[in-house]
Amino acid sequence: MFSHKKVETNSILMTVLILLVVSIGGIVEIAPLFYLESTIEKVEGMRPYSPLELKGRNIYIREGCYNCHSQMIRPFRDEVERYGHYSLAAESMYDHPFQWGSKRTGPDLARVGKRYSDNWHREHLIDPRAVVPESVMPGYAFMLETELSYADIEDHLVANVRVGVPYDDEMLANAMADLEAQVDPDSDQAEGLAARYGGVQIRNFDGQPGKPTEMDALISYLQVLGTMVDFSVYKAEENLR
Repeated sequence: MFSHKKVETNSILMTVLILLVVSIGGIVEIAPLFYLESTIEKVEGMRPYSPLELKGRNIYIREGCYNCHSQMIRPFRDEVERYGHYSLAAESMYDHPFQWGSKRTGPDLARVGKRYSDNWHREHLIDPRAVVPESVMPGYAFMLETELSYADIEDHLVANVRVGVPYDDEMLANAMADLEAQVDPDSDQAEGLAARYGGVQIRNFDGQPGKPTEMDALISYLQVLGTMVDFSVYKAEENLR
């Protein structure tokens, strides 16, 4: 049996023993992961973003919205009472990169979907202080006049497939048509879009006719946040405990 004195006075021996302990601990933590198909619990309702929502998400990242708005509700009472059910790992399974964030100059947006009308979002993006007087957020009125560039939308889906998002061949082949159909409920493509992306919201998001704008895309993304999972099921389970 080693005495503490021998270990503590022999730097080489101590280094070897530290490496041995760390190696054993690492193996115990990492080895089980090789036998798991997924470390994320599957949640009913989760689906990949539609092409329009994905474009909106890209704009959200481009404009640095994540610097002021997190998308992660911590499991604390004050967070849950203000924002809703705490975030589940599965909600970010198709986010590359995820938008958890670490700073909140503005409120968390993980559950913002369907809480406000499209008109509210449009006015807020055009002139934030018109609807939230104390806001320090810059305006994004230019998005209403900026036609959405989406000729490469299929490539965006393919890039996501490569990192594990399950877009199938049909989704890839219809990417451009699906994007256009989401802002046009009367489109012949709308039914196919709804079948491919269950629960997708189909309507004119920016309130003006014509081709899709960046405002359409961003609002469609904001309106889907937190809406894919039916959290009433989790609340019912919690009440039974």
